[in-house]
Amino acid sequence: MTIAIGDKLPSATFKEKTPDGPVEITTDELFKGKRVVVFGVPGAFTPTCSLNHLPGYLENRDAILARGVDDIAVISVNDWHVMGAWAQASGGMGKIHFLADWDASFTKAIGLDADLSAGGLGVRSQRYSMLVEDGRVKTLNVEDMTSQATVSSAATMLEQL
Repeated sequence: MTIAIGDKLPSATFKEKTPDGPVEITTDELFKGKRVVVFGVPGAFTPTCSLNHLPGYLENRDAILARGVDDIAVISVNDWHVMGAWAQASGGMGKIHFLADWDASFTKAIGLDADLSAGGLGVRSQRYSMLVEDGRVKTLNVEDMTSQATVSSAATMLEQL
C-alpha cells in the first residue's frame, strides 16, 4: 500500500557519502522534530532526474529553507558511491542530502517502488516529493512514470509550503 498524507514514515536507514566516507542516517535522525522536503527519483544520473528534477531543488534550496523547512533530501535506489558521485557532479554536495536506499527497503515500505526490469534497471523508486513534519507525511506528490518531474517539482513544493 502506498503511503498517504497523515501517515508516519516507516523506520529505515539510508547511507550518504560524505567527504569523510559513508555515514548511516536513520529516519529518526532525519525527520524527528523537523520539517523536511524529500523527493524520490528513479536513478542518479538519469536524464530527467539530472536535467530537470534535481536542478530545481538545488536552484530553489534557499527559497524552500526560507519557508520553514529544516532540510532537503533526495532518495534513490542506488548505492552510496553513485549518490556521492551524483552529489559531487551536480554541485549539490553539502547542500542537500543524497540518500542511498541501496536495497529499496524504504522505497518498498512506502509503496513507491517500480519494477523497471524491462528497461534493465530492476526495482527503482517512482518519482515523488513530500513534505514530512516530525516523521509524518504532510504533502505527497507522485508522478506518473512517464512524466517529466512536474507534479513532484521544486516549483510545486514551493507552492505547497
